[in-house]
Amino acid sequence: MELNDANLQTLTEFLRKTLDPDPTVRRPAEKFLESVEGNQNYPLLLLTLLEKSQDNVIRVCAAVTFKNYIKRNWRVIEDEPNKVSDPDRTAIKANIVNLMLSSPEQIQKQLSDAISIIGREDFPQKWPDLLTEMVTRFRSGDFHIINGVLRTAHSLFKRYRHEFKSNELWSEIKLVLDTFALPLTELFKATIELCQTHATDVNALKVLFSSLTLISKLFYSLNFQDLPEFFEDNMETWMTNFHGLLTLDNKLLQTDDEEEAGLLELLKSQICDNAALYAQKYDEEFQPYLPRFVTAIWNLLVSTGQEVKYDLLVSNAIQFLASVCERPHYKHLFEDQNTLTSICEKVIVPNMEFRSADEEAFEDNSEEYIRRDLEGSDIDTRRRAACDLVRGLCKFFEGPVTAIFSGYVNSMLGEYAKNPGENWKHKDAAIYLVTSLASKAQTQKHGITQANELVNLNEFFVNHILSDLKSPNVNEFPVLKADAIKYVMIFRSQLPKEQLLQAVPLLISHLQAESTVEHTYAAHALERLFTMRGPSNTTLITPAEMAPFTEQLLNNLFKSLALPGSAENEYIMKAIMRSFSLLQEAIVPYIPTLIGQLTHKLLLVSKNPSKPHFNHYLFESLCLSVRITCKANPATVSSFEEALFPVFTEILQNDVQEFLPYVFQVMSLLLEIHSNSIPSSYMALFPHLLQPALWERTGNIPPLVRLLQAYLEKGGATIAASAADKIPGLLGVFQKLIASKANDHQGFYLLNSIIEHMPPESITQYRKQIFILLFQRLQSSKTTKFIKSFLVFVNLYSVKYGAIALQEIFDSIQPKMFGMVLEKIIIPEVQKVSGALQGADGGIMSSQATCWTVAHTHSNTHTHTHTHTHAPSAARPGLVLQLVHPSTPGGRINKLRDS
Repeated sequence: MELNDANLQTLTEFLRKTLDPDPTVRRPAEKFLESVEGNQNYPLLLLTLLEKSQDNVIRVCAAVTFKNYIKRNWRVIEDEPNKVSDPDRTAIKANIVNLMLSSPEQIQKQLSDAISIIGREDFPQKWPDLLTEMVTRFRSGDFHIINGVLRTAHSLFKRYRHEFKSNELWSEIKLVLDTFALPLTELFKATIELCQTHATDVNALKVLFSSLTLISKLFYSLNFQDLPEFFEDNMETWMTNFHGLLTLDNKLLQTDDEEEAGLLELLKSQICDNAALYAQKYDEEFQPYLPRFVTAIWNLLVSTGQEVKYDLLVSNAIQFLASVCERPHYKHLFEDQNTLTSICEKVIVPNMEFRSADEEAFEDNSEEYIRRDLEGSDIDTRRRAACDLVRGLCKFFEGPVTAIFSGYVNSMLGEYAKNPGENWKHKDAAIYLVTSLASKAQTQKHGITQANELVNLNEFFVNHILSDLKSPNVNEFPVLKADAIKYVMIFRSQLPKEQLLQAVPLLISHLQAESTVEHTYAAHALERLFTMRGPSNTTLITPAEMAPFTEQLLNNLFKSLALPGSAENEYIMKAIMRSFSLLQEAIVPYIPTLIGQLTHKLLLVSKNPSKPHFNHYLFESLCLSVRITCKANPATVSSFEEALFPVFTEILQNDVQEFLPYVFQVMSLLLEIHSNSIPSSYMALFPHLLQPALWERTGNIPPLVRLLQAYLEKGGATIAASAADKIPGLLGVFQKLIASKANDHQGFYLLNSIIEHMPPESITQYRKQIFILLFQRLQSSKTTKFIKSFLVFVNLYSVKYGAIALQEIFDSIQPKMFGMVLEKIIIPEVQKVSGALQGADGGIMSSQATCWTVAHTHSNTHTHTHTHTHAPSAARPGLVLQLVHPSTPGGRINKLRDS
């Protein structure tokens, strides 16, 4: 693509179409942009557009498209072609910093993210001057430019907060500190002075406080891995100014907005984070400054209102106290009973209350509420912080804290009992307090695994939780119902089985609640209960115990998908999948009805796939339906094909990329159930499976290989007889896979199936070329994985065609080659093949068998013992409950875990 006006105009038109709400306009435009991504100058055209276009919408669209292009293509992956040409890479790095700094803020943020993505791959080795170029811009005095640099540096350095320690990482951080730490400190001091100079200029203050917030974030990132010597030497400068900013109150920076945090709140929140980091990791060096920070943050907490805009600030302030009270050094600060009482009364209890903002989120933004509450993304909420503070205090003061809160809990429950309709929020806070007090250790899989022995969980369940679960009106007090369901869910490992069994039918009835949060919690709780294991490692709740409720469970789960807000509820779909898995044969009578509902849902979501987890569990449920039903009666496979193939055809025709890997896996499952023949409906699809475009998408590779294996197993002779071009097509796929370090094992799966199931005469002419390809790969890039797979293949070949045939084909490539391979590869490497190895189609071949076969081959002895046993199809890669998730990097098998 040339850099000319015609191409710029074309690109503008297609970018505009990608914003069209009509999918018939939008999707072709997206496809076109995807098709030209690999062309040289494409990213430079985008940069030219976002710099020179007169249409601001197109500029922003070009910026977002460029960032996404960089995210998808910049990384160079081994064995794959370079997706961005070297001249484009050089031009982008030469221009992007200047362009980012001269762009409006909205575009600046997108380019800043793009720079951080490039920097993650290229900095410092391939982009050594990036940091120097950025630091020199501090001298400009223009805070639009300075903030652009700070924003980019933040994007670049924030990964230091979660990277594992390594010499490479520490070398990079040292380089950054040597270049960046001093200019950042000087900028910090200069910006604070400017704040004092412009204390009455609200516009100047807004820009300056944005800078201070970014500087504080950079301080956190650069100090996270270890305490740098520079910052230790300059701790007085940083901590004194941080403390000053924490106690600052400028009326000009206060906002009337009750929802959105202002610049002052954001800055103070980050300073609380910085202080907590030092208190946790560098307590010895931080000790001289700690008392003044404790005082300042305490005053901040007791003087800050309940408005939503203060949530992050209050949360981080409480987290600071939580980090301090957990450290033995600071235990003395909290020993006094009055201090403990004051913390409980003034900080913890007020921040555990269910506010009107929480009630609004519960009713109107249930997805976000659930995400925060169930998935642990509520780290920045007041409630979570207060809960963490309770746990921190209980570390050293469990008895006194439990006694103090017991009084509050009893008082709150008493208030609720007086007037439930008016005072239900008191009970909500009481339940949350009990949960916080009782929870000492927790995992996703088991819920609470260690509880406070001073809290009687069973008694609280019977006296205060069961009544809400048993209430005949599931729509009354939905928040308390959700609290009760969550109590069962998180304390499931602590409650006796009888109480869990008592809760199951009650949870099933709550699936019909109108509240999205309530019926989602009910589905999630049931799914968690169904994963629990008993003493003999079987499910704690058995299918027999579920028998009286099976029909109601299945009916209510599917009905809940029709409730407003839950059409693609991943918790409900996961509960359906887990119910199928638990109930097994008990679901067979209901499958004719259920499969219709599942395929209808699949057809709907395929129009616009937006919930990857929901889609994953939907396909898992389909696979379970097929496997369980066909296990009881294999003849029913045709009924499933009749129901599923129309939807699959539409997905394939529309090239719904997110669903193709799943479709291939389900088809392979269906084909494997057939007797030894391939139905004509499958044969019509076979040539399309060999199309190169399908194999370009990494996520397609494992399911496609498995599907081809199923074809070969059920009809190798049919494929060989039907058309001569199919074998070269299969071998072409093998050749592509074998060249990739990431996918060579998949190539061997396919090759082993070809050798095992194709008629020998059909591949005679290709055998020598196959071995030549394998030896070329061994010579160019020998890996342990490749050698293991190669040894298994050699074993299979000798079993299939005889030991002499193996020797002959080796020596036909090069005289005496077999002896060399035996000496240089097979004997030294065979010990790496340990135990039972999965073969071409899930067959099991042992390393001992490999040794035995090749040893006898070398002495020109024919082997008659068939070591390749045919394992059941359940051993094969990517089966039900092991579906390959399309988003899994490299198409790895994504086993569903109980987490």
